[in-house]
Amino acid sequence: MRTASQAAAPAARRGLLADLPLLLVAVVWGSSFLAVKHLTTPDTVVPMLVLRFLAVLPPLALLARRPLRTLGWAQWRGAALLGVILGGIFLLESYGVVHTSATNAGLIISLTMILTPLAESALSRTAIPRAFLAAAGASLLGVGLLTEGSGLRTPSTGDLLVLGAAVLRTVHVLAMSRSRALRGVDSLALTWVQLASASVVFAVASPFAGPAPWRLAASWSPAQWGLLLYLALFCTLFAFFVQMRAVRATSPSRVSLLLGTEPLWAAVFGIALGGDRLSAPALLGGLLVLLGTEAGRRAVLPPPAPVRPEPATPEPAGVAPAALQGAGVPDPSAEDRARAAR
Repeated sequence: MRTASQAAAPAARRGLLADLPLLLVAVVWGSSFLAVKHLTTPDTVVPMLVLRFLAVLPPLALLARRPLRTLGWAQWRGAALLGVILGGIFLLESYGVVHTSATNAGLIISLTMILTPLAESALSRTAIPRAFLAAAGASLLGVGLLTEGSGLRTPSTGDLLVLGAAVLRTVHVLAMSRSRALRGVDSLALTWVQLASASVVFAVASPFAGPAPWRLAASWSPAQWGLLLYLALFCTLFAFFVQMRAVRATSPSRVSLLLGTEPLWAAVFGIALGGDRLSAPALLGGLLVLLGTEAGRRAVLPPPAPVRPEPATPEPAGVAPAALQGAGVPDPSAEDRARAAR
């Protein structure tokens, strides 16, 4: 007979495998800060976003063409609303990053780790596990140490914009997990509608913010186009597809904590490629982010694996199961299962 630890091992492996794509999303999002800073100025945020999203939509449309045809009006409307929220996140975060320090931006955006479980707990009227709160607190402390290099300062307009992006990230994750109209909808189709709706938001704002997208595209070098394709394919298409699947399969709190390692990876890329240096407290902060994330991942268990239905036990000939139960006769298969449990 298998012991409890042996039975729990496959579930733990499934949880780890399910979490790895989300951690990879945190890695590519962490790298996106450096990519955006090399590609964007305050005057080119919106046209860059237009080009970034338009580069994704045609190939994704080919992959999602069949499931897109099955979407009903309620599903189109729900996915489009999520896309509008997503567009707001990108606008606030992109403008915030170019108008504030990476220190403040990294710390403020990580507040999603706390905002999401608090909001989820309030909506579902359930208590947050203490172990999860402790893990999230350790991760936040780690982010604070990790980003202390240039010190904190009075919040600026850029800081408030990034804070707005953190709030919208929480709204987006919760709306995605609680939308009844979108349950069971193909993930590729849902991703395409969201990205298309966000592109509409950027296109509407484009005439009022910076040069036309095609003029910006014409001025870019091959290296800049390479950065754009990286942002489009990995930091946009891959990242939001994985996030959406994860939110629909597990809790938003767990997703937010795993994605909370983003500032750590931003620091890693900054050191490796951007010439940044970390102090001893910052290195300690990076370790706390990793330990806090792993502790939180274990505190919020993965959803149980789907149970395959057992073969139905043949009923007495000529008598329907409902008739047996209505007459007070126990279901033979249920009785057998009860004896086996004893």
